[in-house]
Amino acid sequence: MTDKPLPAPKGGVVAYLSFDTAAIKAGEFYKKAFAAEQVMVQPPDDKGRTMHVHLYINGSSVMMSDSYPEHGHPYVAPAGFSLMLPVADVDQWWQRAVDAGCNGIMAPQDMFWGDRYAQCKDPFGVIWAFVGPQTTGR
Repeated sequence: MTDKPLPAPKGGVVAYLSFDTAAIKAGEFYKKAFAAEQVMVQPPDDKGRTMHVHLYINGSSVMMSDSYPEHGHPYVAPAGFSLMLPVADVDQWWQRAVDAGCNGIMAPQDMFWGDRYAQCKDPFGVIWAFVGPQTTGR
């Protein structure tokens, strides 16, 4: 450990994702796909697992770790949730994510409720949604 203060969590609710020995890989991928800033990473243990990765994405914290079944935290595949990014340009954010390797689930479109919206799934199974102002003429 270091004597440096830990980076402050940002956001009202902080997502904490669990991976099957892929937290460091996910952090690297999220830099490309979502312009993440990596602010802290615990080095991997002798089994290649890391206890903690802290990123800033779009002004909020996203934290991650690998699963530790021997400590009551087995890996469970992501299901039943998505992470939403409120952004000014849905098309730009979605396209960057898809170009980085996300699977486009729903291309950007103006929705009946008044927002522009899109979804993609990252290579780790997490669904990301993008929401922002509607556009005209696209």
